[in-house]
Amino acid sequence: MHQYPQRPRPDDQPSYQDYPPQGHGGQQQHTQEYPQYRQEQPYQERFDQPPYGGPSAPAGYPHDGEPPQPKQSRRRIWISAVVALALLLGGGGFAAWKLDWFSGNGEAVTFGKNPPPAAGKSDAGTPAAEAKPSGDPDVLMPTGPKADFKQTTKLDDGTIIAKTRVTGAKSGFEGDVWVWAPKQYDDPKYAKSGFPVLIALPGGNGFPSNYWSDRSLGLQKAISEGAQAGTSLPFIVIMPVLNPDAKYYYDGSDIPGQAKMGTWMAEDVPDFAKANFRTYKSRDGWAFMGSSSGAFVGMKTVLQHPDKFKAVIASGGEIVPDSPLWKGHQAEMDANNPEKLAQKLIDTKGPEVYINFQIGTKESGKERMTKFQQQYGKGPIKMTIRDIQNGEHNGWHYVRGMKEGSLEWISKVLKAPKPEAG
Repeated sequence: MHQYPQRPRPDDQPSYQDYPPQGHGGQQQHTQEYPQYRQEQPYQERFDQPPYGGPSAPAGYPHDGEPPQPKQSRRRIWISAVVALALLLGGGGFAAWKLDWFSGNGEAVTFGKNPPPAAGKSDAGTPAAEAKPSGDPDVLMPTGPKADFKQTTKLDDGTIIAKTRVTGAKSGFEGDVWVWAPKQYDDPKYAKSGFPVLIALPGGNGFPSNYWSDRSLGLQKAISEGAQAGTSLPFIVIMPVLNPDAKYYYDGSDIPGQAKMGTWMAEDVPDFAKANFRTYKSRDGWAFMGSSSGAFVGMKTVLQHPDKFKAVIASGGEIVPDSPLWKGHQAEMDANNPEKLAQKLIDTKGPEVYINFQIGTKESGKERMTKFQQQYGKGPIKMTIRDIQNGEHNGWHYVRGMKEGSLEWISKVLKAPKPEAG
């Protein structure tokens, strides 16, 4: 059992593939310290609504020990049905049914194929030379070492979501990270260009998975379609685990005596992206998006490190830190409080950061966002609030909000990749 009392917290949960662990937050004293943002009505967990789709976890999980065995996902059930039908119809029938999004899972993945060899260098056995950066001094070519990526799913356009294990050199924390690169990343026209990075953070426990890596939520598809329509940049999406375990929230912070999740998020995850992808040196190519507790971490990190990150899309998010692990560490908690970080940024006059809140009209929480905007949305802090009509507290609706305008908003403040002429 937990050492500290818990209260309901409006956190997203992993997609329907797993049992969703129940959310939990900090002690009541934290909400009393910041009464203007305290919820009048606690959120109710709704595991029967999208994107969860399944029954709630058994009573007590994860408070009472080991998680239950996950139920078979809808996708796997569907695949099993297709396989059974194919066996009835004959092997050839199944071979003709191309499940491209499933094929290749577990296989090695390489992002950023080398450009074709120069004219006169047709030896197929000779590796192509590494692309050199364009004339833009802000472009950062992959610094290495390269990670070992394994495919976890494939999108309809052929792009891949892959996973790797990362040991943070600065935090010492080891965790899984999922990545996705848009089609433009492998286009020879962009071989010398950097790409903007969007670090996507889940709500809920955010461990052991990151639900933005599930294609069912449509985040990567929304970016691809937006890039094709000219309403979104072709972001590289980095999806790390949010917490080191499923027992507590760590507020994306270096809580004394705990895993250094603040350093993991602000230092190790970007360093990993720079090691493996063509990115930008300046903050103009770096942003967060997140939902619920992930929205809090993204916003807090941008306000805490405005020299490294420029913008965040914060959906249905919390405003103040509330991990129970802050007990006895008030000064450190204050140093990770977006209210105090925002005021410090205002007092020091910059640099400018951009915060776009998203909130569904069917969920509570807009009042505290509005109060935060009224008090801190000035000077270098550019803040907007997007209402998602009929939106609830889930990832599908937040992606819809991104398609309706938030992707275009963030694309206007970040740096675009630049193709070579011709």
